[in-house]
Amino acid sequence: QVFQDPVLPVQLTFLLFTHSFSINLGHSFSDLGLHFNPRFNESVIVCNSRCSNAWQAEHRDKHLCFSRGSTVKFVIEMLPDKFQVKLPDGHQVVFPNRHYYNRIGYMSVRGDFRVTSFKLE
Repeated sequence: QVFQDPVLPVQLTFLLFTHSFSINLGHSFSDLGLHFNPRFNESVIVCNSRCSNAWQAEHRDKHLCFSRGSTVKFVIEMLPDKFQVKLPDGHQVVFPNRHYYNRIGYMSVRGDFRVTSFKLE
């Protein structure tokens, strides 16, 4: 179990050449409740889930408030029926908790950034 607290605060510093990054939360790489994937080159945030190694229908949010070279703070909140990502400018990306996870046993973070801080409780 990585964490059970429903709130995950994250702070990242993006590199100047960042193209995208992803945060994956679930039970394993093949079973993800949330794949959070901002893509700078497309100016979009893609969210998805994965079940038994198969990607599900993705959600695309065109509200990308991150910029290359900046440091950002945002919060991922896991609720019984959805994930809410509260972006630095107040916008919320909402994605269904399709697996109804109440705890996370797997987490991966990938991309062109430095993790400044995150807090697991």
